[in-house]
Amino acid sequence: MEMTAESLRMPIERLVDEPYATIICYPKPSRVELQKRLKELGKLGISAIEFSGKKQVLNLHVLGKGCVGLVLKAHRANGEAVALKVRRVDADRTMMRHEAEMLKVANSVYVGPKLLDVSKNFLVMQFVEGDLLPTWLEKCISKTRLKKVLRSILEQCWRLDKVGLDHGELSHAPKHIIVNSQDKPFILDFETASLNRKPANVTSIAQFLFISGSVAEKISRRLGEKDRNAIIGVLRRYKADGNRQNFEEILKVCEV
Repeated sequence: MEMTAESLRMPIERLVDEPYATIICYPKPSRVELQKRLKELGKLGISAIEFSGKKQVLNLHVLGKGCVGLVLKAHRANGEAVALKVRRVDADRTMMRHEAEMLKVANSVYVGPKLLDVSKNFLVMQFVEGDLLPTWLEKCISKTRLKKVLRSILEQCWRLDKVGLDHGELSHAPKHIIVNSQDKPFILDFETASLNRKPANVTSIAQFLFISGSVAEKISRRLGEKDRNAIIGVLRRYKADGNRQNFEEILKVCEV
């Protein structure tokens, strides 16, 4: 959830105007749906939307855009900044409850931004200011800091595995991990997460961080080439038996 210098803060009563109405009812607003959603925002205590972030929709800055919704920075009446996920009107799901339930489970093991509230069309979460992992990697020159962040990511995935929650999108995760100014990583976006399939968070994220892709190449250049066959071997053992000892072997082989 990244910030840029450009931002525009708009009270919710102004969201009836375009192009803000289309953002709240993306991609195709209707007057009836807009009024429903503005009432929902009021009940959630949202007083204003701040159009800021690296993405752009209709020439407005947003924090994120996906198949299910847009993520915006918002402000509550008490002044608290929050992240607001807005369900697209053309989304393949009718409400935000599933993602809220998945995030609640993740929060129970101290993973993900905190779930603050949910309604049919909105998910209210802790606002995390920082950089997506690939951007953070470009800025981080300390091997010690890098190892600390990588270990924390793996530990979070271990906790998700233990609680039986599979994120589902961590084998390719450039948009799913953000690192704040205190070098704390947050795993984002639990919209496709499930408690009904075997969790593969540790194996997926280890592949992303250490085996293949541009992020793995950046990490390898920074920390030195790892024995990929050894990593694949310990991941197979962990996949067969995800006990703590096998997880510790992953940390050891990855040298974090």
